[in-house]
Amino acid sequence: MNCLIVDDNKIFRLLIKKLLSMDTSLTLVAECEDAIEAHQQITENKIDLIFLDILMPGMSGLELAKILEDKPPLIIFTTSIAEHAVEAFSLNVVDFLLKPISAARFLKAIEKAKATVSRNQANQEVNFPEFIFIRDSNIVRRVKVIDILYFEAIGDYVKIQLVGNVDYSIHSSLKNIEHKLPQQFFLRIHRSFIISLSKIDGIEGKTLILDKHLVPVSDSYRANLNKSMKFL
Repeated sequence: MNCLIVDDNKIFRLLIKKLLSMDTSLTLVAECEDAIEAHQQITENKIDLIFLDILMPGMSGLELAKILEDKPPLIIFTTSIAEHAVEAFSLNVVDFLLKPISAARFLKAIEKAKATVSRNQANQEVNFPEFIFIRDSNIVRRVKVIDILYFEAIGDYVKIQLVGNVDYSIHSSLKNIEHKLPQQFFLRIHRSFIISLSKIDGIEGKTLILDKHLVPVSDSYRANLNKSMKFL
């Protein structure tokens, strides 16, 4: 899971970072000092789980959670004030960790988050449709999913690159598209790219090769890519 740490206290950020390192399935994408910076990270990146402090300058963790309510990512509150627990759980968060946080309590919260993800995935349709429909320059086109190589964010548009050097552009954000794609078949490997896992021909350093197209892989997404590929 891609994780984000949000806490205005550097010491607590370091503590959560150390606890995260105990579980290799967790990838730290970024750490933020305030909720406003965190909201920007969530907008730009695929974040599955947030470790969110409550009392912070500017926007509180509770206010950020209300903005994200009923939307990804999952939230685990981390705070030194127990009185916020009732309001926190009313926001349907995964867990509420009271500082100082023990390793055992942290791992228990992680297991709850993983269970939530498993339930959500089980409720999703496993099979992806053979075709999708897109609006390209006011023309509705039918696109075979199997022909998609990658999605690339370019300003306010997303380019859909297909096999055979065919591409279309749609007015959307990469984040919006990412939430509609099944993780079994598509993966974010850069802030500007989502690729089809079945179309990977090879990797050279920090570059993926997909049907002779070269796509960069950022360090923050490399761990997820390695987990998704079937190495012998």
